[in-house]
Amino acid sequence: MNIIVCIKQVPDTQDIRINPETNTLMREGVQSIVNPFDMYAIEEALRIKERLGAASTKVTVLSMGPSQAEEALREAVSMGADEMVLMSDRAFAGSDTWATSYTLAKGIQKLGKFDLIICGKQAIDGDTAQVGPGIAATLDIPQVTYVKKTEDIKEGLAKFERMTEEGYEVIETPLPCLITVVKEINIPRLPSLKGKIKAKQSKATVLGAKDLEVDPDRLGLQGSPTAVKKIFTPPKRTGGQVLQGEVPDIVNKLADSIKDVVISVSKT
Repeated sequence: MNIIVCIKQVPDTQDIRINPETNTLMREGVQSIVNPFDMYAIEEALRIKERLGAASTKVTVLSMGPSQAEEALREAVSMGADEMVLMSDRAFAGSDTWATSYTLAKGIQKLGKFDLIICGKQAIDGDTAQVGPGIAATLDIPQVTYVKKTEDIKEGLAKFERMTEEGYEVIETPLPCLITVVKEINIPRLPSLKGKIKAKQSKATVLGAKDLEVDPDRLGLQGSPTAVKKIFTPPKRTGGQVLQGEVPDIVNKLADSIKDVVISVSKT
């Protein structure tokens, strides 16, 4: 079985910078981490590999980004992934979720036969949860989102528990398919010493736009139908008002304050 895990290197949430001209994230020179939800995707792939047998299962990690994204791929290899592929090209820069899904799908097709694609449910820098489903749509394969448990995988068929707002549902799907996983699915392992040595010695396969059978008009900023008009840091909250006194008096004061705000808003 060939399993492909799509991961993303994201800026550390404490160190986010925005390019004021393009309204895109500035990644160069910014401390980055593996998208936390993708860590659960890596772990689930490794658990499936252990269940099915290492000899018959290969886990490939795939990422799209600048050259520094190779650090994220090496972390996945140190955990136990077999191969790493980096899709890196200036033509990919500025991709929205539509262009990203298209590009990753073309990269997956370049890798050849696959049985299962695993993605984290969303990236913490965009929070859209669109790329995984977008890849499945581009490849025209079944998808199961918000997976909390892998029930069974056998030749040509898989069964998953999918989290819903009311509980969960069990879905059986033919392979190949794509799933997105939630944090409830597992606890990611720590890299072993042997894994760290392997990761240091491993070399990523790098794919650019010329290596793929792609429509150049669907790549990067020019291939992104959505655009960010403006990004800004919200103003800091000012101190609130503390109401003191007896409960009836506080209720009346609060009602008057709410009334003043409603009147003020309605006038504008």
